[in-house]
Amino acid sequence: MRLTRTLFSKMGEWSKKYANLPERYINRIMEKVYWKPPPGKPQYLPRKIVATKKFHFSIHRPWSTIFQLDNFSRHRREFVPVEPIKNWSFFRGDRVEVLVGPDKGKQGIVKDIIQERNWIIVQGLNAKKVVYGKTKDFPGICMLVEQPLLVTSQVHLVDPYDLKGTPIEWRYTEEGKKVRVSSRTGRIIPIPVSSEETIDYKSPELYVEQAKDTTADSVTEVTFEAELKTFEMDIMDRMGIKEDRVPKKYYWY
Repeated sequence: MRLTRTLFSKMGEWSKKYANLPERYINRIMEKVYWKPPPGKPQYLPRKIVATKKFHFSIHRPWSTIFQLDNFSRHRREFVPVEPIKNWSFFRGDRVEVLVGPDKGKQGIVKDIIQERNWIIVQGLNAKKVVYGKTKDFPGICMLVEQPLLVTSQVHLVDPYDLKGTPIEWRYTEEGKKVRVSSRTGRIIPIPVSSEETIDYKSPELYVEQAKDTTADSVTEVTFEAELKTFEMDIMDRMGIKEDRVPKKYYWY
């Protein structure tokens, strides 16, 4: 249980890869700090900072409003413990076969990855009808929304040799490269090139730096150091002005 909390207290590697957002931004937007007194003590005692360490992960990403409502609202959802997968084997662009539900036996392409719950979303499969915008005078708009599938029991990777679902295992080639191998045919299942795709580019090699991009050389350069000073105090330090005035006494009542 301790391992599960450690791994899934933050987003998984492949869940955030497509969004291409900085790690510090994701950690900051997921952080929620409460001021609480010690457990079992009266409310008037000095309070301490308690940070949220358990999150309810779903198909909604941490930078979305729905995630904030699910985790930080008054009626927030409970933390769901999930057994972590050491070697993640499903990537964007993989062809998989559905093993359960009305689409059992059908094949589709992996559209999204939710590693915190061991889920993937397959494009066009395992969908349910959701009505949006229904009012008294308007029947609403009905849309099909893909639902997540559990990678441990509800889907299989498709072997490109015979286009049939198969369990896989990770092995090493003679060159030392780690690859996915079909347990049924023994053939290598390559990782699709689309797994490198993000919202900003199709492939890192094809991305062209823009004028407002931060270059790799300037990432380590420190351009600003925060100090506990007001604007006036900062100006006085830069101009060499020392404060010698004595403030008058004042009374709060």
